[in-house]
Amino acid sequence: MAILSSPLDRKQTTTRATRRRSRPSVIGEALAHPKASFYLVLVPTVLLLSLGMMMVLSASSVLGSVRFGDAYYFVKRQVFFLAVGGIAAVVLSRLQPRALKILGWALVIAALLLQILTFTPLGWGEAKGNQNWVQFGTSFFRIQPSELGKLAIIMWGADLLARKQKLLDQPKHLLVPFVPVSALLIGLVVLQHDLGTGMIMGAIVVAILWYVGASWKILASIGVTVAAAVLILVATSGNRMGRILGFFNADHDTMGVNMQPLRGVFALASGGWWGLGLGASRQKWGSLAEAHTDYVLAIIGEELGLVGTLVVLSLFLVLGYAGFRIALRSDLPFCRYLAAGVTSWLMIQALVNVMVVLRMIPVLGVTLPLLSYGGSGLMANLAGIGLLLACAKLEPDARRLAERKKRKGRKAVTVVESR
Repeated sequence: MAILSSPLDRKQTTTRATRRRSRPSVIGEALAHPKASFYLVLVPTVLLLSLGMMMVLSASSVLGSVRFGDAYYFVKRQVFFLAVGGIAAVVLSRLQPRALKILGWALVIAALLLQILTFTPLGWGEAKGNQNWVQFGTSFFRIQPSELGKLAIIMWGADLLARKQKLLDQPKHLLVPFVPVSALLIGLVVLQHDLGTGMIMGAIVVAILWYVGASWKILASIGVTVAAAVLILVATSGNRMGRILGFFNADHDTMGVNMQPLRGVFALASGGWWGLGLGASRQKWGSLAEAHTDYVLAIIGEELGLVGTLVVLSLFLVLGYAGFRIALRSDLPFCRYLAAGVTSWLMIQALVNVMVVLRMIPVLGVTLPLLSYGGSGLMANLAGIGLLLACAKLEPDARRLAERKKRKGRKAVTVVESR
């Protein structure tokens, strides 16, 4: 039997439904909070670092035992790098734009000098031919200047382009001196036989130019020039050509150039939905030589399965969203360019690493930010996170909230003193 409602009842029902629709959701309210961007950066970073520490311990335990007689050798070093990088992140997150701008100019000079030192007796390299470290005494004081170079390009470039904001429609002001200095840093990295890192740095430069409004004609010209240079560098290197041939032919040299890519895919495939369990990886027992560095995602997929891998990718997506949100919401050109540059660096490098592990592109020797083992890389990543946190604090709503708290604090002090 149908129950008839009066027009008044129907009106009240409609009003309640309208109120429900107009009421902001819990997520909407959380994202509207002045400090939302800050926590959107902080939370996924802490989770990625925690997971990264566990995976470095798991992936490197066998290698540490065999090579150094200590299963905790690599993870202990990673804890040290995390502590130093964490302190740097906290310090940077508290600095004002003026101090960050000065630091950017100091970093670009330091990066150039350290890059040059790699060609001196202080330079240190591996058997693969890469000479891209500077070592001052022990290995604890071994620095990879290219990581500092990424940070320097972003910080210095953000200040330089923000100062010239009204002149960026003129190519000479847009490109000079940003592109020549960046090209010098990248060229030094390529001379160290690290083409993968050089390509990441080049992508950062192009991304920054795109953010500040460079025309497609300029970007296309730079892209063609870079592509031609990469083709020449690949064609003149037997090692790089071997990687390319191995990528297009999985059956080629399966115990040599194709061993790492194939073992990485095997690790991901054997993990299934939920993985073999933390610490239960089979590929880390000598088959996957770079298990704790370039291929840490493969070990995550093997031990934590597809679900664990998707969690990692989701955390990177949240971090990327947070970084670009900060860039879009900032009213300071320097913070806009800085946040966009740091976010582009982390997302581009993460994407390249994931594509290498999935065997979608040839091996480039690029680590996964915040997760892979590596002192210089981890400390540079954390410094970048500190810069994002600093920019998040300088969003208009966040600044107003901080000013209100200061005023309330002053009033409270005045009341106490008057009593």
